[in-house]
Amino acid sequence: MLQFDLLKTEGLARRGRLTLNHGVVETPIFMPVGTYGTVKGVMPRSLEEMGAQIILGNTFHLWMRPGLDVLQQFGGLHRFEQWNKPILTDSGGFQVWSLGEMRKISEEGVKFASPVNGDKLFLTPETSMQIQTTLNSDIVMQFDECTPYDTKGHITTEAEARFSMELSRRWALRCKDEFARLENPNALFGIVQGGMFENLREDSLAALVEMDFPGYAVGGVSVGEPKQEMLRIMAHTPHLLPAHKPRYLMGVGTPEDLVEGVMQGVDMFDCVMPTRNARNGHLFTRFGDLKIRNAKHRSDERPLDETCTCYTCAGFRRDDGTVGGGFSRAYLHHLDRCGEMLGPMLATIHNLHYYLNLMREVRAALDAGTFADFARAFRQDRTRGV
Repeated sequence: MLQFDLLKTEGLARRGRLTLNHGVVETPIFMPVGTYGTVKGVMPRSLEEMGAQIILGNTFHLWMRPGLDVLQQFGGLHRFEQWNKPILTDSGGFQVWSLGEMRKISEEGVKFASPVNGDKLFLTPETSMQIQTTLNSDIVMQFDECTPYDTKGHITTEAEARFSMELSRRWALRCKDEFARLENPNALFGIVQGGMFENLREDSLAALVEMDFPGYAVGGVSVGEPKQEMLRIMAHTPHLLPAHKPRYLMGVGTPEDLVEGVMQGVDMFDCVMPTRNARNGHLFTRFGDLKIRNAKHRSDERPLDETCTCYTCAGFRRDDGTVGGGFSRAYLHHLDRCGEMLGPMLATIHNLHYYLNLMREVRAALDAGTFADFARAFRQDRTRGV
């Protein structure tokens, strides 16, 4: 079940609406990453309050723990983690890539030792579809090989990237067949690969479009390549995908990357950056990035961002009308110095709220036909300094 309505365009930028089995998603959208069935440090209620419309789960890790028997018992991931809105699950391909020498890739699939208990495991396109059917995710990703930027100490050659891309293409067909056999009621996305080679990206894209997936992703970026290489592929590939279907750029990125991605025709983004950086004291604000561990914040009474309406910055309104919360930079600096768990929790709330609000502002600008002006103001604000 997937319906995509393209509501408005401005240049290559698109304003859309995605209807899935567990709800409606307004695009462009950022999707918080919930690897093990939870977005680290954030309660589901907080995610809803900050405007999250769809979150991610990780096929590979959920297969390892808690295991398919438990997830089947709960009827899938939604009830297990108490999230009633849409969920997208990755295929396991990126985790396979990250295992490095611990895995062996063949035409059939990938053999590897479990990083949890050392068990010998075999992940195939069919297995990935079976796991994701058990998870009952609204968007299922095809099993692919994530083409590395460098291979055994050298930058991946065009021949190596082609071999990898064509393997992913054959796996895409197997995923499509198994998805249909399982009668999965959700939506399956194909993933465009091809490394840093535009001609391979076009070959991959053409083959996947012929398979007629409900949606498409651009994969194989944010895998160690220089930023300029990623931006080159971002500028080349998304707008070539079918205009009447959703486009997802996997694993990207900074606030600047998101705005640039929208300008290039991307509808959907995910990245661990807002949550991972929060746990390391790195905060995103309208006026640039802030490192809360720096000594200059020790006695600073200001919030992280005076324009931000998140719980961390602005607090909440009590039943009696008074306002509680609204934490100072000094307090967040103190929590980080002391290793208190509230520190990364508050930082994560802020960073995710910032990303989700950025996408909300992007959608409003597209609705108003003022996205180009918004993008200019965004860049100016981000370089102003905190």
